[in-house]
Amino acid sequence: MTEPPAQSRRDFPPVDEQMALLRRGAVDLVDEAQLRAKLERARRTGEPLTVKAGFDPSSPDLHLGHTVLFRKMRHFQQLGHRVVFLIGDFTGRIGDPTGKKATRPQLTQEEVEANARTYQQQVFRLLDEKVTVIDWNSRWHTARGAAGLIQLAGRYTLARMMEREDFRTRFQEGRPIHLHELLYPLVQGYDSVALKADVELGGHDQIFNLLVGRDLMKEEGMEPQVVLTVPLLVGTDGTDKMSKSLGNAVGVEDSATDIYGKTMSIPDALMWDWYLLLTDLPEAEIAARRARVETGGLHPKAAKQELARRLVADYHGGAAARQAAAEFEKVFAGGGVPDAVPESELAGAWALGKLLAAAALAPSNAEARRLLQQGAVTVDGERVDDPLRELAPRPEPYLLKVGKRRFARVRLR
Repeated sequence: MTEPPAQSRRDFPPVDEQMALLRRGAVDLVDEAQLRAKLERARRTGEPLTVKAGFDPSSPDLHLGHTVLFRKMRHFQQLGHRVVFLIGDFTGRIGDPTGKKATRPQLTQEEVEANARTYQQQVFRLLDEKVTVIDWNSRWHTARGAAGLIQLAGRYTLARMMEREDFRTRFQEGRPIHLHELLYPLVQGYDSVALKADVELGGHDQIFNLLVGRDLMKEEGMEPQVVLTVPLLVGTDGTDKMSKSLGNAVGVEDSATDIYGKTMSIPDALMWDWYLLLTDLPEAEIAARRARVETGGLHPKAAKQELARRLVADYHGGAAARQAAAEFEKVFAGGGVPDAVPESELAGAWALGKLLAAAALAPSNAEARRLLQQGAVTVDGERVDDPLRELAPRPEPYLLKVGKRRFARVRLR
């Protein structure tokens, strides 16, 4: 566990002020009276609340959907409370079944550790590293061993576990539910017992698991944690939850140009949720901008440009945000070409369908053909729709463009 140096007695803001910030963008709050009582006690005693948020390192990269929760963690930090960034290296090897129609593949210890290292590098783009507690749930689960796991399993019945919608649906549809999946909510819930959490944060889809933590704390004779959940961020397509596998994600480590361009691509109606969940702009100011857009006083593009600049500045700084905005106008509004375009060299003549895949402008030959048929591809500024169009070797590189944002120069020798 990495614990920052202990601080002296703290002075916390008024409870109403704290509640206003903590309610921002929240979905579930179980329960509000308990949270208020905990905050009032912290003001009396000067002792901060312990706020827990767990993350299973199931993939190496984080996206803006994850940062909705990071921002809520930062809100607690800004108010002076103790925030625990819990790395689920034990639970990550089980695999969280939340929202899954099939069993999630289990990860090896090596995969979990590698992913966890990248998480730690990325999370401090938003959290204050100096005051963030980092812990690993293998610290207590490994020590409890098989006997402890069996004892924990005795705390919950199968009937209660089947109240989970995803388990119930899979059972009704005859899809397999493996026994280790039933253990996951219990193991996650015990984390709250081990940390003596006052508050647990999570995505709205995690509400069942978080409430299990409350139940286990009550059974231990402990004051139960408050559960606060945040929404699942809708991705750039404006339809589905942000996910790298769906291709609608903005990565925390994406370039400034990509963050800006992807943000500008979202539907106008989505930007207000992004303002609320991904920025610290006061809610009254968000509402004022929205009203101006709806009455014609502010163009939606201008509002979206401000959102894009704010997001880039969070991860790359103000100078990079200004440069990304200028680049966007040059390329997408002015029809220009980015200053930095990847360049590669290949031998011989190539059919355009295969060349797009070779230049990493399409994930496969089939996708390249689809993009060509949709009219999304230009070669040296000329729109081309024939995947069999052959490009011959020549001294100067070909400039390939797919859609509005993807460019590559390819030199054929």
